[in-house]
Amino acid sequence: MSGLRVIPAWRHGQERLYVCHADGRNVAWYDREAARVNLLSEDHRDDVLEALGPFLTGPVMVGPPPVPTPAELARLSLHPDDDLAPNRPGEALLIALDRDAGPAHRLRPDPRRRALTAEQTVGEALDRLDGAGWHALHSIPLPGGDRIHHLVIGPGGLFAVHTLYARKQRVLVADPVVTLGRREAQPLLRRVRADADRASYALTAEVHPVLALAGPADLRVTTPPREVRILQDTELEGLARLGGVLKPADVEALHAMARDRHTWTRV
Repeated sequence: MSGLRVIPAWRHGQERLYVCHADGRNVAWYDREAARVNLLSEDHRDDVLEALGPFLTGPVMVGPPPVPTPAELARLSLHPDDDLAPNRPGEALLIALDRDAGPAHRLRPDPRRRALTAEQTVGEALDRLDGAGWHALHSIPLPGGDRIHHLVIGPGGLFAVHTLYARKQRVLVADPVVTLGRREAQPLLRRVRADADRASYALTAEVHPVLALAGPADLRVTTPPREVRILQDTELEGLARLGGVLKPADVEALHAMARDRHTWTRV
């Protein structure tokens, strides 16, 4: 017996089986999806395959770990404080509400909480695209106190998504104006396009603007918006059907650049 142990773990949403010594040192890992056993030392090849025997589901490639791509190297060198990938949907609002929850006796709901609900609803829908080769980043800070609610990067391109809480309300769009219920009309689409333009400048790539409506009762567009996609939160998963724009390596490279806080400091 080699004394090696097999320990399952999840990494970036995918299961890996790590083969370890009794003291916890890794010897190899098995990537089921890639059907590959990555060896840290050829000396343990036979012992590793014996330990993994009950878990192998078919032919596998065996060899040293693949050389990291430039995108992976950039991610590994990124300081945790500068990495935007862990941001939750509505991260900035969550922090603001934690610092100042506001008075408990408010007669009307705090608008920040409605905005947070919208960002969380939209963010959760975008996060579900991860398995289709997409990456979603949330609450990207911009100079001047602005932020991009969500940035989505995948085979279909890049999208800067601005969210709007519209639960059970009618939404009227007449570019650039958006009217929510009985409220005063606002030129919101200018902001949506401006966010995408700033993202395009930062990433030196075309970024498409999207306005995502959370829970509207009705949507009517009288003047077709220039460049901007208007989507309800239930329609966002349709982005996964878009493709043919970016290769997987390009997606990873752009994601590595976008998750770095320093990328956004001069836009």
